[in-house]
Amino acid sequence: MSPTGLRHEIKRGLCHVCQWTPWWACLQASARAAGPERRRTVVAGPRQGERCPGERPADIDMELEAVLKQRAPAGPGEPGRMLEDWVWRGGRTATGPGGVGEVGSADGRRARELRQVPVQPEQDDQEEGLEYEALPEGSTVTTHMLAGAVAGIMEHCLMYPVDCVKTRMQRLQPEPAARYRNVMDALMRIIRTEGFWRPMRGMNVTATGAGPAHALYFACYEKLKKTLSDVIRPGGNSHIANGAAGCVATLLHDAAMNPAEVVKQRMQMYNSPYRRVTDCMRAVWRKEGAGAFYRSYTTQLTMNIPFQAIHFMTYELMQEHLNPHRQYNPASHMLSGACAGAVAAAVTTPLDVCKTLLNTQESLAVNSFNVGGHITGMANAFRTVYQVGGVTAYFRGVQARVIYQMPSTAIAWSVYEFFKYFITKRKEERRAGH
Repeated sequence: MSPTGLRHEIKRGLCHVCQWTPWWACLQASARAAGPERRRTVVAGPRQGERCPGERPADIDMELEAVLKQRAPAGPGEPGRMLEDWVWRGGRTATGPGGVGEVGSADGRRARELRQVPVQPEQDDQEEGLEYEALPEGSTVTTHMLAGAVAGIMEHCLMYPVDCVKTRMQRLQPEPAARYRNVMDALMRIIRTEGFWRPMRGMNVTATGAGPAHALYFACYEKLKKTLSDVIRPGGNSHIANGAAGCVATLLHDAAMNPAEVVKQRMQMYNSPYRRVTDCMRAVWRKEGAGAFYRSYTTQLTMNIPFQAIHFMTYELMQEHLNPHRQYNPASHMLSGACAGAVAAAVTTPLDVCKTLLNTQESLAVNSFNVGGHITGMANAFRTVYQVGGVTAYFRGVQARVIYQMPSTAIAWSVYEFFKYFITKRKEERRAGH
């Protein structure tokens, strides 16, 4: 294992073989069993297939406490560096009587000499390539923003026809020609009666908004997840931190995406009078004012904050089981993303129906119940939906929403993780070449 990989094991806190014993306990047990002759190989921990000692000596806790009390941490990464130094010294403090790391002792000199020798990556690591999560230096904010922008554009563009169907199926009082049995029936009828490209109308404004929205979204999520996890559960993964980071990231995402969402959904409706994005934007601005582009923002947040909290917590939970080493694994990213999207979509469908009503200002629903003017606010939207269709109206289009979100989130996570891995690996390779 490389020094970078060792730092990663320090952050994770568990042995990479047994996955339950603290890593430092396994290292110290291995070091004491092997003696100073194998200090250089033992410090990297037991290899895959080797027996992991899994035993923590009784005095390990006191030794660790003594190391951490030597001096106050100077920065976020300082405890990890002190622990790594402690492992290289063989688990004994530099001033401990008779310890392996005692100043002037043969073992202490041997440990200091070995620290000057660069540890070569194991053959297994060379075959598997660079460790994905063990390259934190390359995962910059720019990396997250670039990967997030590409993921967002691909997610929305590839799933746009299903999104069009979802919008139509969420109408409260659709025209007879716009009543569909299921997603496939809707898609086929739209293509047959309105043209092959009709389900794609408005995709350009969605792609324009999705790029910056998802760039802010993933960059904010990654930064806050790491910061909050270090506070709540140092060296580990906190589901509370994941959910909180997803909620804050949603604020930025929806602020950038909401205007595009309004224009997109108006162009997706049956018999929409708009043929071009610019026509729709001018008409909305002239008739309803600039506030129309953010009329559903609070509703969007009310829907997306619980959606994203459930989404991120489910994704990270699935990753813990499917990909515990947190390496780049396309299958686990896709499966985790699909499950997370399906669960979050089903739970938040009522809020999505209200958001669609606020965005489209469906004329039949407004006129039927004499709402007067425009439907504004979450309470008004909830009341109107119930008056039109009762409790079942809150779950209109739930099938289309789940079918849309499952591949959508699977695409988003797999593309995002791939580009994050690709960009990070390229940066590390360039850095190693200099």
